[in-house]
Amino acid sequence: MSHLPDPALIRQDAISIFQAGITAADPYQAVKRYLAPELLGNYSKIHLIAFGKAACAMAKAAQEIIPDGMMAGRGIAVTNYENVTSIDNIDVFGAGHPLPDAAGLNAAQLIADRVRNAKANELVLVLVSGGGSALIPYPAGQITLAEKIAATDLLLTSGATINQINRVRKHLSRLKGGGLARMAAPVHLHALILSDVLGDDLSSIASGPTVADNTTYADAIEVFKTQGVWEQVPINVRQHLEQGKLGNIEETPKPGDDVFKNTGHTLIGSNSISVNAMLHAAQNLGYKTKLYSDHLCGEARTVGATLVAQCVEGRLQKAGALGEITLQNQPMALLAGGETTVTLKGNGRGGRNQEMALAFALAAEQQGLTGNWTFLSGGTDGRDGPTDAAGGIVDRNTIKRMVQAGVNPIELLENNDSYTALKASGDLVNTGATGTNVADLQILLIQPAP
Repeated sequence: MSHLPDPALIRQDAISIFQAGITAADPYQAVKRYLAPELLGNYSKIHLIAFGKAACAMAKAAQEIIPDGMMAGRGIAVTNYENVTSIDNIDVFGAGHPLPDAAGLNAAQLIADRVRNAKANELVLVLVSGGGSALIPYPAGQITLAEKIAATDLLLTSGATINQINRVRKHLSRLKGGGLARMAAPVHLHALILSDVLGDDLSSIASGPTVADNTTYADAIEVFKTQGVWEQVPINVRQHLEQGKLGNIEETPKPGDDVFKNTGHTLIGSNSISVNAMLHAAQNLGYKTKLYSDHLCGEARTVGATLVAQCVEGRLQKAGALGEITLQNQPMALLAGGETTVTLKGNGRGGRNQEMALAFALAAEQQGLTGNWTFLSGGTDGRDGPTDAAGGIVDRNTIKRMVQAGVNPIELLENNDSYTALKASGDLVNTGATGTNVADLQILLIQPAP
């Protein structure tokens, strides 16, 4: 007779730990903590601009802190459609994500007009969060929005990393890669930034509209060529990048450029802050906690299978650092944060978190992972890929449930159709839009076999 704990209880623990990570990235509270009165200084007026998945929550907090009468007209907030909420004295715009749309272009043009018209004794206060790149498209040169969307889509489906994608976006945009700061100069600008980028490189968050860019047009071309899609790039986009490489189009502003003399930044939330919150939550639930990786990256399905292999071997090579983690005969919580990628080969639905969860479940079945385990991988924004799920949560009975539901998990994984597989087994994680975005979180809970 088995004495393993109820799988439902361990699943609930995993969800609770995941929720702790999301709560730690609450954008409203983050702005409340960091937007001090001294930051507002002695400016006559403040132009409030927010963009990203957390724009509404951040703008609401700022609007409550900024003294009455200091707002230079109505604020502007641009977010994805799921996160749109009304805010007093702020115009809120819904826009497309992960692919940009015409609504986002309209909002980007309004932001540009506002910033260009700011006066010398005023402050441009910019609230930046993940998703900002797609939400405020403002194509450079002769590039159309449709062409920019096509170029972005090529990168999204080629398995390009977020840093590679941003390298390109900066050179196809008027706002990104320091473009917004260039428009504001010499007016004072300060950005409060919620990071969705591992390592918190400010030039990568929302493609760095307010910070210097050390990449070039040549780098952007190289991304397309490395991914093997250069010949598929719209001709206008290729010509723009090639003219930039030749020096016929102005480069993005670089470190030390005068446009940044009056620009400042504050990092107010990140993936690492959320991972630390998960560690504390797991400890409070009685788990022996270990950090597996604070920079989890690579192909999602490979990462999931590798984690299983290391568990089966009984020792885990700690990712990103020397040393090993030894699985102990007590409840263990292995936690990670990061952002993996998916190279699309099929035509199914799913995101990187769902694909990792499905790959983990299959590998656990194939390699005989024992004990009572639950693995959760989820996006802190509540949306994994082009689906309504945040990610997936799998356990030792997941594959059995899929088979009983009449689906073939191996075939579905090969077709990049993790959503269908996890939906069939009841293993989707649905949080709804969270209003924040600090990349992804992973939780592996293992109760040892008796």
